[in-house]
Amino acid sequence: MRKHRLRLPSAGATAAFIGLSMIVATAAAQSVSVAPATMPRVGTVDERYQSYNVEMVEVTGGRFWRPYGLDPKASRRQAPPSAVGTAQGHTPTGMSSTLHAYRPPIDLTNARLRKLAAALGPSYMRVSGTWANNTYFADTDQTSGDPPPGFGSVLTRQQWRGVVDFAKAVDAGIVTSFAIGIGTRDAQGAWTAEQAGRFLAYTRSIGGRIVAAEWMNEPNLAVMGGAPAGYSAADYGRDFKIFHAFARHAAPDMLILGPGAVGITSGHADAAALTAHNILAASSPAHVDVLSYHHYGALSLRCVAQDHQTTPAAALSEEWLRRTDEALAFHRKLRDELEPGRPIWLTETAEAACGGDPWAGTFLDTFRYLDQLGRLASQGVQVVAHNTLVASDYGLLNDKTLEPKPNYWGALLWRRLMGTTVLEAGVPIREGLHVYAHCLRGTSGGVALLAINNSRTRSTSLALPVEADGFSLTAEELEASHVSLNGHELGLGASDELPAFRERRLGPGDVELAPASITFLAIADARNPSCRS
Repeated sequence: MRKHRLRLPSAGATAAFIGLSMIVATAAAQSVSVAPATMPRVGTVDERYQSYNVEMVEVTGGRFWRPYGLDPKASRRQAPPSAVGTAQGHTPTGMSSTLHAYRPPIDLTNARLRKLAAALGPSYMRVSGTWANNTYFADTDQTSGDPPPGFGSVLTRQQWRGVVDFAKAVDAGIVTSFAIGIGTRDAQGAWTAEQAGRFLAYTRSIGGRIVAAEWMNEPNLAVMGGAPAGYSAADYGRDFKIFHAFARHAAPDMLILGPGAVGITSGHADAAALTAHNILAASSPAHVDVLSYHHYGALSLRCVAQDHQTTPAAALSEEWLRRTDEALAFHRKLRDELEPGRPIWLTETAEAACGGDPWAGTFLDTFRYLDQLGRLASQGVQVVAHNTLVASDYGLLNDKTLEPKPNYWGALLWRRLMGTTVLEAGVPIREGLHVYAHCLRGTSGGVALLAINNSRTRSTSLALPVEADGFSLTAEELEASHVSLNGHELGLGASDELPAFRERRLGPGDVELAPASITFLAIADARNPSCRS
């Protein structure tokens, strides 16, 4: 077998990895066989399939999800005088201000942040979110005043230039949305393109490009996001047609995504209701280029503290993990009915809405993160953008230290091993074994498997016909903020260098997968004809 050592960019990292104790060749009684050489091709994903969000409120500074344990009174403190935009920042309509706390603008020049984001590239960087619906583009480098009437926050040229520079540095295509609040509307309440036009023109003037955009963030929650009271599906249809004509003229190479709705409520009975179906139907004949949607399996404890929608105990369950299938099925049906043939992008997703639950930053959520990538790729979704790169509990990076969380290490393994050609693994999903297959990145004929054992108590086995290099993620405690690869805890080096990921040679024969473990298998000598370059 040709050696497949996965090395990440580093400045001389010399971490020594101990042997894997959780995965060993063994004669398991109930082994499941796989045939990497004959796994058929089922499709492809975008080269930037695994992507991430940077919320607009991170760029401008403002009130975002309040950290767990922070006193609401402390969260209402005034922003420092040097902060750009309003002193406090706005709160989405209908939300309690106690849910949020001020955060300063993100430093997109930070060397650690750039290094870690670049390691996930190429990717898409979506700069949007609920707060973007009411963000005023100042078209000036500095501003210390409040936004104009009808807006909630201010984005300066300097801040947006920082986004463009960051995207270039980390090989991230920019995806965004536009302001749609009361400040963007004429006397009759219709949307106008003046703000959007200035925003696009400035982006071009500094050598930037917006690859794709949703007109607004989550239009089925339009009023919460800043649209006028009483806003209906017909209003959305009128405004989207205005936007569509504007975008085709002002940015003909920009993909139009939509509708970008969240949830799976149909609401066919009331044609005026702001549902994914109704707003997309009202937009016709102004078609989208890509059917986009948002998905969260639950609301976090911040928003439903008295009615928990999920728990740590459920985080590895089949019922929890398959919720992503249910959301996709709803939006695929919508696509087939109203936008047949369009690609599908999931442009915002995480463990739970409202910033994520306290365990969103632990190894417990890495099962959902990677299982979701595997499921959606096998079903034809082209892009998945995680919310967020570095804000709140669901961020891939700690928003105080920028240290990688467990999901980041899972993302890095996916990026380095799982290519864009998707294969049929031939192993039905069951508790204790989820297997996903892609062509092995950078290796002609090679196959990469992602094998997830979501049982907390039982090991399981895969029978491999040839040798493989194994990379297994485990943690002593599932709700730990650190994770081990092949038995060695992952972390950055003294100069922020990424570690070299060293493999464990496995097979041929039965390979045991320990309870609550996630294993990537790089099979360089699979000789799969669908993977020959």
